[in-house]
Order: sequence, then structure tokens, then C-alpha cells
Amino acid sequence: MASVSNPALRAFVTQIGSELQVAQVLIRRNRTGFELRHVMDRERAAETLREIKLNELRPLAQFTAAGAFRPLKSAPNLQSGWRLVVKDDVELGSALDQLYPGAVANWFAAQSSDPSVTHYREFTARQTGMYRITTLLTDAQAAGAARACCHPSFCLKRRIWTVNGLAPDDDAGKV
Repeated sequence: MASVSNPALRAFVTQIGSELQVAQVLIRRNRTGFELRHVMDRERAAETLREIKLNELRPLAQFTAAGAFRPLKSAPNLQSGWRLVVKDDVELGSALDQLYPGAVANWFAAQSSDPSVTHYREFTARQTGMYRITTLLTDAQAAGAARACCHPSFCLKRRIWTVNGLAPDDDAGKV
């Protein structure tokens, strides 16, 4: 195993045990590193899955099985039928960043008993350019958008930001 200097990745790897599910990806330890596959392929024999390389993960995460673009990488529509073997912790971190950008860092931040909550108004007040329009949403509109878009049927990521009238997500059904 390669030495990991990233404390978030180091902590994440210690949580894996023999296997761990992250959103729609099953991570299994093997003798020399890790195997990643879609959770729907948990019971499939390795030889029945398409063997992919690390540099093929990002393109795989870009589109659904039907070929539709996946603008939200944490949406529950990741393609299945593939398998990736990585040699060490560093490659595992790279693989997860390609599938779920920022997932390990977000996981690490959420491990705190009192994770740092980002408040919508503070965040949007810093926005410039094309995102400055987000400041125009009322609290009720921002909360409504979050309830609609951050529901587990649309997004598997735990929301730890808030707006008046909407608390952060609990961790049930989210990563």
C-alpha cells in the first residue's frame, strides 16, 4: 500500500474493513488493494463484469446506461456492469474522486459529531458571476429547491448546508 498523506483519505480507508458501500459503489479489499464495482453487481462473478481502468471511471460517471448526461454525479443513476481494481489507497482516493467528486472530503467533514454547517445566505453572498443569481432566492424557495433536489431519489450526498426553515440532512440513506 502507498503511504497516504491525506488525513481524510487515511481515515476513510480505516473504515473500509472487508467492504464498504459508498453511494452506488461497493469497495472491497483484496490482497493487494481494492476492487470497486456497482452495488447492483455485488453478487456477480468478476469475469462477467467489464474490466475498466482508472482513467475510464470519469467517462463512465458522465453518462447513464442509456447515454444521458449525468450533471449530478451523486444522482442514483450510475452505470452498472463494470469492475475496477486499484492497487492502493491513493488510487482508491482518485477513483472515488472521479465517481463522486469531493466524497471523501465530505465524508470526513461529516464524521464530526457536530459537522460544520454552511449557511445558504453566507455562501451565496460570496457568489459572483453566473452564480450571483442564487442570492435572489427567498429562504422558502431555497428550502423548496433543497427538498426537491436533495431527496435521496435524486441525490445520494448528505446535505450539510441549511437555510432558514430547513435543517441539514441526517445521515439516513445518504453518504
